[in-house]
Amino acid sequence: MSDATQARPQGFAAYIAVTAAYWAFMLTDGALRMLVLLHFHTLGFSPVQLAYLFLLYEFAGIVTNLSAGWIAARFGLTSTLYAGLSLQVIALLALAQLDPAWSLTASVVFVMAVQGLSGVAKDLSKMSAKSAVKLLAPSGQGGLFRWVAILTGSKNAIKGLGFLTGAALLALFGFVPAVLGMAAVLGAVLLAVALRMPSGLPTGKKGAKFKEVFSKDRSVNWLSAARVFLFGARDVWFVVGIPVYFYAVLSDGSEEGNRIAFFTIGSFMAVWTILYGAVQAYAPKALRAATRPAAEIVGAARGWALSLTVIPAVLAVLVLAAGDPAPWLTATIIAGLLVFGALFAVNSSLHSYLILAFSRGERVTMDVGFYYMANATGRLLGTLLSGLSYQVGGLPLCLATAAVMVALSALGAARLRAL
Repeated sequence: MSDATQARPQGFAAYIAVTAAYWAFMLTDGALRMLVLLHFHTLGFSPVQLAYLFLLYEFAGIVTNLSAGWIAARFGLTSTLYAGLSLQVIALLALAQLDPAWSLTASVVFVMAVQGLSGVAKDLSKMSAKSAVKLLAPSGQGGLFRWVAILTGSKNAIKGLGFLTGAALLALFGFVPAVLGMAAVLGAVLLAVALRMPSGLPTGKKGAKFKEVFSKDRSVNWLSAARVFLFGARDVWFVVGIPVYFYAVLSDGSEEGNRIAFFTIGSFMAVWTILYGAVQAYAPKALRAATRPAAEIVGAARGWALSLTVIPAVLAVLVLAAGDPAPWLTATIIAGLLVFGALFAVNSSLHSYLILAFSRGERVTMDVGFYYMANATGRLLGTLLSGLSYQVGGLPLCLATAAVMVALSALGAARLRAL
């Protein structure tokens, strides 16, 4: 038996440990987003103010991803994973200290700061898990695409469950008990992973330089640009627009009405994200990744982005033409956004595979970090535009903005070179 064959089970065990920790993190991340959004909406925050709560979270992702690749290359992937989990526990504990007697400005600033810390935590954890795939996945017959799709798809399914969990915890126990409970669970996961983490991941190298973070590869840069607009197109309706729209349609303002709205919104966000994750996991089979030349997979990225453009454009026209909310319109919006989620999942899965395929093994953490910096930039842009566009033009403007951003993502994907 070769040394490589002997090393694979050990490496696989490390990959499983990282993935399990990442799942636990994403459950709390999804729950926390829903808790913050719904809790502060009921306190009277406007759509723009709600968007502000998440801006530092997304901006922190830009800064973190820019440096996380270098940190992992310098200190090792386990260090970045432990740091991510630890910071999320601290963020949850800090959020429980929010005082209802504080002024609106003080509350917004405090929650923004805590969300910023959570953003750092998320992207440290994400970079660790995604980089592990490149280093540990089997080569040949679509192995890399399959492993990437499984990790990313399962992660999004877990985050979708987190949305539902957060809405349920808020409705059943209230804000503070919910965040304290999540902190306790994630702390236990961190302890278990730290005590039982097998070897198999790189420990870092002292010669890694920060300037190497910036990619000189043309395809990595164009793919990162496409990623900015792809995720901006999702978050421009996902972060503020749709939850606030559905709350206005579903709640009558009473405590019972709020509870029904919370569960309904949380359920929609959960179903959307779980569907997104399931399609991501299935994407390699749907795209015949095991048998198609890599060049064809690169070429598919533009076509899938163009097909995604149609959905938000049609929904924007429909909502604008309908005028007042109605049950048939709500059902149509839900169905249309579920279709958007399925197409979005294929686009996202293609991107996640291509960044690892374009990356060289010796700088994978830096290329992945740079790429997810672009991802965070898109989320930041989408989050800001979600609040602004909803405030100015309601849901139709959110959806129209999404259509424009997907079209820009397709332009970026069209510039990728063949593998």
